[in-house]
Amino acid sequence: MSNSDPTRPMPAKGPKAGTPRPERPAPVGSRPPAGSDERTRPMAQESTDPYRDDGGSMGGRKAKRRSPFRGPLIALTVILLTAGAAVGGAWIWLQGAVGPVTLREICTGEFENGDKHTLEIDQADNAAIITAIAEKRDFPVRAATIGVATAIQESKLRNITYGDRDSVGLFQQRPSQGWGTREEILDPIYATNEFYDALAKIGDLDELTITEAAQKVQRSAFPEAYADHEPEARLIVSPLAGHSPGGWNCVLKEDDLAAQQPGENGLTERALGVRAAAKEELGRSKSEVDQAGTGLTFSVPAEKNDRHAWALASWAVARADALGVKQVSLAGHRWVRADSGKGWTETAGDLSDRQVQITVY
Repeated sequence: MSNSDPTRPMPAKGPKAGTPRPERPAPVGSRPPAGSDERTRPMAQESTDPYRDDGGSMGGRKAKRRSPFRGPLIALTVILLTAGAAVGGAWIWLQGAVGPVTLREICTGEFENGDKHTLEIDQADNAAIITAIAEKRDFPVRAATIGVATAIQESKLRNITYGDRDSVGLFQQRPSQGWGTREEILDPIYATNEFYDALAKIGDLDELTITEAAQKVQRSAFPEAYADHEPEARLIVSPLAGHSPGGWNCVLKEDDLAAQQPGENGLTERALGVRAAAKEELGRSKSEVDQAGTGLTFSVPAEKNDRHAWALASWAVARADALGVKQVSLAGHRWVRADSGKGWTETAGDLSDRQVQITVY
């Protein structure tokens, strides 16, 4: 008889007696048993799916989704920074200087309300001549405004050597029309006097618009264009004529001109040039010379205000580059070429309201 009972269940097959029981796998994230080698633990696999919340394993980090606005925001930031730098650079360029550093040589006429107009150095030089000759001839300031507006329209205030047919110079005057020889017309002082000679014949300027007055002299095919330049002409002429005290400034680089020795008349060549120009253009001839021969102190007519002094001082600043002017002083104010970015600065001195001191290199 068999020892097995068919009615008894057969025992499950398992390890034989004495066989070591296999270790149960440790839960993920639990510490290994003491004495075990941690290096043999398999590393948890990190999920590569960016949209899984569990990071692919219980110990993984949650992946962040990139905002769809991130790219446009970065681009907008770059654009704003670039635009800001461009605006700042343009503002500095228009000013002509940053502190003591001159970036661009310019001259500016400005009203007390902040309105201003900027010229290049050669344009300012010609504007100063046109304004000064009107002063010398005792013309009203309106005549200078008409002259400057006309020159802006005809030549952009530049003494150009070309034009329509045989027209040349600041006012585009024609030798064939009796204005003088080509060489004479290309002299800004001669051309300006010729313009004022013709302007003086047309009657009361206060009763004429700028277009009417300029057209009677120029006989242009585009007469209405002169009036377009009246606002800028006023911004130029008013400070140059002394009606806007301190409103004219030129930002110039420091000059490296060599020093000159005074001649028998006690003046250096540059100082002599300033005295001659002041007499020819402004009619100012009364001056005293300093010991070095480089400084001239002019006396101007007395008036209720110091307009004549400011007119002479502004003329000297506008003509500084051409005449080698280093410094201009009048009562309580000074302009220094080496520091011209600051414009006119207040200073103590012994000059009266009727005196202007011009110093050359």
